Amino acid sequence: MDAKLLEILVCPVTKGPLIYKKAQNELISTSAGLAYPIKDGIPVMLEDEARKLTPEEVASYKAE
Repeated sequence: MDAKLLEILVCPVTKGPLIYKKAQNELISTSAGLAYPIKDGIPVMLEDEARKLTPEEVASYKAE
């Protein structure tokens, strides 16, 4: 994932920051409780395509 791209991307729902998780190939929005997939190196920034995070996942990402 390109570092410059990560600097400008925000959650389309909350406009908040995103956390890149390389192992999961996702961009995490703790404020929206969503994980946006990255497919073929391209972030899919659509709410309908995002995975809902469990409360435990949100808490663990906020603690990092």
